[in-house]
Amino acid sequence: MSSQGEYMSSPRPTSTTFAVLGLLAVRPWSTYELTQQMDRSLGRMWPRAASKLYEEPKKLVTLGYASAETENVGKRPRTVYSITEEGRTALAGWLAEPGEGPVVEFEQLVKLSFAEHGTRADALRTVAAARAWAERQNVENLVAAREYATGEGPFQDRAAQGMLAGAFFTELYATVARWADWASEQIEAWPEDPADAVADPAELAAIARRADW
Repeated sequence: MSSQGEYMSSPRPTSTTFAVLGLLAVRPWSTYELTQQMDRSLGRMWPRAASKLYEEPKKLVTLGYASAETENVGKRPRTVYSITEEGRTALAGWLAEPGEGPVVEFEQLVKLSFAEHGTRADALRTVAAARAWAERQNVENLVAAREYATGEGPFQDRAAQGMLAGAFFTELYATVARWADWASEQIEAWPEDPADAVADPAELAAIARRADW
């Protein structure tokens, strides 16, 4: 039997599988609804392509973690997935493991790491773009935070769980904005050729103090 056949007959659950299973533990969803909810609620912390997410509900059924029922919406059929008791047991087992820490992917920071091969203006534009990203991301974040603070957020009964991630991303966006302001000040003090820039000893010492937490 080919490796593909082995995968199809015995799929292995991944963190994405369990993320989708967690959503099914909230309520039943169609595949389309699952992809929309995954993007809305988990997209910032676990971004995955929609094409990949469409595979997961079928995998859950194969594993016995979910059941599937076909219903009609007008003249169009759709499949709705629900979590099974076996699925709840598997989800609880996955939650018992602490998991891995975050993986940072920050292209603008990579560019700044080689700023001596560009211009000071290049570096300033890169930092400005990073701050703009934080501002854009926080627009929707602020709307959601205010909704939950006034008791109007979706699935308000799960606000205690949702606010943990909300607090993290609020701090992340604020951190990127503060860092961008600081980085811009540092770069402004560089000579025209970034290759001639010299680190401020006071700033290096301040970073060391902050790192000693």
